Amino acid sequence: MGARLPLSKRKRYNGQVTARTDDLGATTMARPKILVFQHVPYEPLGTLDPLLKNAGFRLRYVNFGRDAAQRPRLDRYAALIVLGGPMNADEIDRHPNLAAEVDMIGEAVERGVSVLGICLGAQLLAKALGGSVRRNPVREVGWHDVELTPAGASDPVLATFSRRQRVFQWHEDGIELPNGCVHLARSEASEVQAFRYGDLAYGFQFHLEVDPSLINRWLRVPENQAMLAEERGNISPATIEAQTPAYIDALRNLSRDTFSRWIDRFEIDNRRRALPSR
Repeated sequence: MGARLPLSKRKRYNGQVTARTDDLGATTMARPKILVFQHVPYEPLGTLDPLLKNAGFRLRYVNFGRDAAQRPRLDRYAALIVLGGPMNADEIDRHPNLAAEVDMIGEAVERGVSVLGICLGAQLLAKALGGSVRRNPVREVGWHDVELTPAGASDPVLATFSRRQRVFQWHEDGIELPNGCVHLARSEASEVQAFRYGDLAYGFQFHLEVDPSLINRWLRVPENQAMLAEERGNISPATIEAQTPAYIDALRNLSRDTFSRWIDRFEIDNRRRALPSR
């Protein structure tokens, strides 16, 4: 897929927010909606879910694991969030929805809709912008450091990070960015850990959204067992479990602060509010 037109000057979400009248005659604004692409049930929004709901957003999940043929329209959505999954971004023969997702992500960017891609979602965002995805020499699974680039240190969303920050990782592929993207973070094993396109599209290879229960689930789901068996001696589930209590509180705070900055970039008032009746 070719590179998209530069969109750095596009306005933020200006989708229509409709008004309605409640039983007492007060006019309220319908809460804006966010579309969430999910690939497997064990990779949800995690800690991002309550932040979005507390900010007043309604969430609509599109579960491609249940119905790969879904092709939702992007009308009236304030943002698109694309979550992770165990599949490779190029496995369109086994997962034809991935090609459709790339097209829909590209459409969202062209419409000026905010996009957040996490892990596989970041890879699909890069492909939608004209980049590519390839296998890294080593898998990054567990607690690893990322380092901000100079652009990342001044980014309005990632300014919550220390210059060198420990985060949770679970991926084996790397991203090659197309022209026009801003490289925000790297690690020893993966040159592109975070990037931005224009003002509204962000991709994170790492997982800020995890909590201890989600990490434990990933270590035990059957879909991950074959990979963990291959990496025996390199990746230790017991070590990951032992390290999690030491790092999870800092990650929880980082997640809250970083995702809150992403949410705060919406120009609309996200919270439901009463308006004077006419």
